[in-house]
Amino acid sequence: MIVITLTKFPKSLRGDLTKWYQEIQTGVYVGNVSARIREQLWERITQNIGSGEATMVYNAKNELGYQFRTTRRDRAVIDLDGVPFLQHLATAPDVRELGFSDMAKFHKAKKMAQRNQSRRATSVATPNLVAIDVETTGLNSESDALLSIGAVKTNGEEFYRLIKVEVDIPPKIQELTGISTQLLDDLGVPLATALEELLTFAGQKNLIGYNAKFDEGFLLAAMEKVGIDATDFAIRDLIPAVKKHSRFLPNYRLETVLKEFDVENQNPHNALADAKATLALGTKLIKTGTFRF
Repeated sequence: MIVITLTKFPKSLRGDLTKWYQEIQTGVYVGNVSARIREQLWERITQNIGSGEATMVYNAKNELGYQFRTTRRDRAVIDLDGVPFLQHLATAPDVRELGFSDMAKFHKAKKMAQRNQSRRATSVATPNLVAIDVETTGLNSESDALLSIGAVKTNGEEFYRLIKVEVDIPPKIQELTGISTQLLDDLGVPLATALEELLTFAGQKNLIGYNAKFDEGFLLAAMEKVGIDATDFAIRDLIPAVKKHSRFLPNYRLETVLKEFDVENQNPHNALADAKATLALGTKLIKTGTFRF
């Protein structure tokens, strides 16, 4: 009998495991395969678990009758007179050993090559970028309204506008963004003014965003509404580059990605703060060579 538990694992692993095991609960697989298949599947798991964790328990000829392995960074499997134990580590190691197979050695060599390439790429000049983010009353660009627009340039120049709206702001949106009707009445500008000032600030070159289809969709709909020509307006999305660089994240929400790339966002769901974080992310992706104009 073999039991494998996985957390925050990429969906691609599910396809491999369900060929040999039954998934009796999300992330918990039970089966009875040969030692060769077991070892091959464990090697597959360790190479593709990404930021997730995996633990395997299987039958063994020892005092307990079973043995286990884990990829957890805060634990280590130790053997005391033939009896396996999980040792709690005071400090998790920076690098998790994948084993000594040829495939594991190849994987480690590939990771080192990528790391060296990343170091060499840091000398690549960063183009002049403009990161853009918006906050809205909802998800539908046709029926919901823009509440704020934030943008920041590579040289540090910032743009932030609150926008007067004629609709009620849902309580959840107020709580999430900190934007209230009273705040917009006091500090907001007309939609057309905000959009014209954005185009003056940003121009229409080297615009980037995260999940840019959302921001671009709202901005284009708003420009059409007030009669602004947006023929050449387009925002490049960073998500494809992030997925190319980090294939096995548990999800690709902005907060998850920023954590992966060590980018701090001091005020999430604020258009200017999100734009600053997006610019920092875009700059790092350019230096790794996975994003370019």
